[in-house]
Amino acid sequence: MDKPLALTIGEPAGIGADIAIAAWLRRRELELPPFYLIGDDAFVAARARHLGVSIPLAAGRAEDAPAVFADALPVVLSGERATAVPGAPDASSAPSAIAAILHAVADVTAGRAAAVVTNPIAKSVLYKAGFAHPGHTEFLAELAASPAGKPHPVMMLWSPSLAVVPVTIHLPLRDAIAQLSGDLIATTARIVVRDLTNRFGLARPRIVISGLNPHAGEDGTLGTEDRAIVTPAVETLRAEGIDVRGPLPADTMFHEAARKTYDCAICMYHDQALIPIKTIAFDDAVNVTLGLPFIRTSPDHGTAFDIAGTGKANPASLIAALKLAARMATATGKA
Repeated sequence: MDKPLALTIGEPAGIGADIAIAAWLRRRELELPPFYLIGDDAFVAARARHLGVSIPLAAGRAEDAPAVFADALPVVLSGERATAVPGAPDASSAPSAIAAILHAVADVTAGRAAAVVTNPIAKSVLYKAGFAHPGHTEFLAELAASPAGKPHPVMMLWSPSLAVVPVTIHLPLRDAIAQLSGDLIATTARIVVRDLTNRFGLARPRIVISGLNPHAGEDGTLGTEDRAIVTPAVETLRAEGIDVRGPLPADTMFHEAARKTYDCAICMYHDQALIPIKTIAFDDAVNVTLGLPFIRTSPDHGTAFDIAGTGKANPASLIAALKLAARMATATGKA
């Protein structure tokens, strides 16, 4: 890759720095694509010492990262110092985390980076600092807005064995049901198909769509939403030439034989999608934001305050996120 991946520090008190360091230490063994960490070099050095790891750092520009990556972990300064100790967010946490995201988006938009990879943030910490977005996904969509409008972000959880998309994301369940519509389902599915084609290289993606109610509503006897909302959306998509099936009972969609029949499962709400993939592929699942004008991936786990700074954090999901970002960038010619 000629262009590196922009990796954010995430919540400084969490495991972002831990897993970034662990991933870089395995760069040769795993043939990782070049990346640089956006944050505070003094903070990263202090975390490495805390972990008992000797690691050379190279503070510089994004453009310098590929040349130094083999010998040092490239660090691009975010402009915000971080002082938080492992497991204990402080006043520096929110500004540091937000500055890294802003810097990463600016780099990928300007063509200095091939993709954005984000380490986990702590939403509760950001909310206390006045952060106005439900999470990373919605914030990135705001940053990607243009005079033509704001993109519709779609959260995909991807692994080699399963890919899932929730139509509604960070909403209480009663609000998710209230906001569910045929237009929302169809818009989500179109974005999924477009990005699976353009960024994953699938010529004709196979999509399945779950029902909302148990047994997909049992023809209206267990709720009318599947018949009134989901079925018309599936029929619209099928009329557009999309390879789609549904609504299917969610409880029979995720066993091994079923998973072989589709490329992505679109589900009606957050837990309906995330429970199966986190059960099947907890360590190697990747959070991918579809619908943006740039590539963004992230580990599929949180800040893990309880093990930050202990050396116990598993970098597997970050490694998978880095590899998938590089794969997507190569497929789209942005690497």
